Amino acid sequence: MNVTIDKNSGYCFGVEFAIQMAEDELAHDETLYCLGDIVHNRMEVERLHGKGLRIIDREQLENLHNCKVLIRAHGEPPETYQLALRNNIELIDASCPVVLKLQNRVKHAFDASQRHNGQIVIYGQPGHAEVAGLTGQTGNRAIIIMTEADLDQVDFARPVTLFSQTTKSTAGFYHMKAVMEERIQAAGGSLESFDANDSICRQVSNREPALAKFAVEHDVIVFVSGRKSSNGKALFSVVNKTNPRSYFVENEQELDEAWFHDAQSVGICGATSTPMWLMQRVKERIEEVAEHVV
Repeated sequence: MNVTIDKNSGYCFGVEFAIQMAEDELAHDETLYCLGDIVHNRMEVERLHGKGLRIIDREQLENLHNCKVLIRAHGEPPETYQLALRNNIELIDASCPVVLKLQNRVKHAFDASQRHNGQIVIYGQPGHAEVAGLTGQTGNRAIIIMTEADLDQVDFARPVTLFSQTTKSTAGFYHMKAVMEERIQAAGGSLESFDANDSICRQVSNREPALAKFAVEHDVIVFVSGRKSSNGKALFSVVNKTNPRSYFVENEQELDEAWFHDAQSVGICGATSTPMWLMQRVKERIEEVAEHVV
């Protein structure tokens, strides 16, 4: 059985940058706080916990003073920075440059929309850290959509500016865009007042066709990702659609020997939040299983 790790899978630049910043700080500090999971991968969070990274929530942040806190790649809303100033917290800002640029675009679009009775709509996962940072640029007045049912919140007779969370599916974004255009016309609105911005990170969207190609090259696909990862869910849907013998695992302990019967070739791939060391561990376990598979 041939077992191959997809060379294009693994950390995107933003996640890699955030983890490197955390490790650099922990090289000379015993403890570093991080607001939320540094990456949506339980195994990596546990590894960094062993080095001194402590995950905190917003309530805990409010009670911290005179310490260092890491802002992860997902970014944060303005109120987080204001709280840090009040509590004398030094922020180690590892916000992804792509996310920061999008926050700026959303802020400018929101300011402009106020002059024209417009609405800011974000295609993203409610409660996701990046989405919270984006809606924070609008004073939490942006409308968040994930499904067609969510579009009932939008007044399509008024101007609409659409953005996407950077890690969402490209196909999903363009489907929602098309549905919104239909709703605008049905409401008697003008498509000229609809500004749709494909703000999906190209490091993410470019992986979709590459993963689809990788998926058809193997009998079985094992997709490694944290279950909290929005990007992981989007990318797994791509490989599963292309190759029905695709399986989602968080680590090597979730592998099932039955998946590999009659398989000559197994491909391992993952999300932008999946560390390469974890995919390597999954590969080693599959190779052990292969010795017993008929």
